[in-house]
Amino acid sequence: MSSGPVLYDIAGPAEKRRERIISVIIGVVLALAAAAVIWRLARNGVFDDRWMVLVEAPPNFAGYEAKHIWQAVFRGLGNTLIAAAISLPLALALAVVLVSLRASPFRAVRWLIAAVIEVFRALPVVLVMLFGILVLPGASPLVAVVFGLSIYNGAVFAEILRAGIAALPKGQTEAAASLGMGPFLTYRDIQLPQAVRMMLPSLIAQGVVLIKDSSLGYIVGYAELLRQVSRVADALTNASYMLPMLAVGAAVYIALNVLLSRIAVWVQRRSSLHPRRAAVTPAAPIVEA
Repeated sequence: MSSGPVLYDIAGPAEKRRERIISVIIGVVLALAAAAVIWRLARNGVFDDRWMVLVEAPPNFAGYEAKHIWQAVFRGLGNTLIAAAISLPLALALAVVLVSLRASPFRAVRWLIAAVIEVFRALPVVLVMLFGILVLPGASPLVAVVFGLSIYNGAVFAEILRAGIAALPKGQTEAAASLGMGPFLTYRDIQLPQAVRMMLPSLIAQGVVLIKDSSLGYIVGYAELLRQVSRVADALTNASYMLPMLAVGAAVYIALNVLLSRIAVWVQRRSSLHPRRAAVTPAAPIVEA
């Protein structure tokens, strides 16, 4: 027996064979394109001894050893993680406040908060960081980065939670009202926890964006990963060393964001494997007198 409407036909043997052939063709095309790019880079002399700077310092470095290069990279990575670790909980707290006020029974409050969220989402993160330096007296680069990341991502998190609340069945609100629960208790105990659980993969994915946006701290002078890599490249005094250092920075960002993306996928799978099921109480048997 079918458990629901079928939206597409199950692929048969011929269709599966056709899909495998198409997949192989696409894979071959991508492999050839990658090989062509690598060959072109090799023709341009990209894969020369400039990459040895990651292992051994150049002669004109005056005692600046390669281990210092990696120390600078890991110092920048640490600063990136510090900014993200501070900004993420602040953005989530701001999101809860905004989405709670947007669920206010007063129309004027809802309109005001909706306008605030739209403004925060529309502003570029760099501009918010610059505002942080101007409006916060004596703000350090770290404070400016945290301010920009928290304001922007707080608005995005709020919209994600609002979408989760809007997706909940309306019958839950009606059932809570029938039990005598007011709007605040219904929102706090029923709607918000379910919205957080439902939208957790999206929240984690936005956290990945937050970490990548921390690289914009370079503009306000924060010594995050990209700025540290650029400093090392400038200290090498040879423009050809810029490519290896940028490649290292890109590899670190890719590894970090792939790790967080895998966490989001794992959370999503756990949520789908263990959905919340309503408890069903069996009916009492009818005893005839």
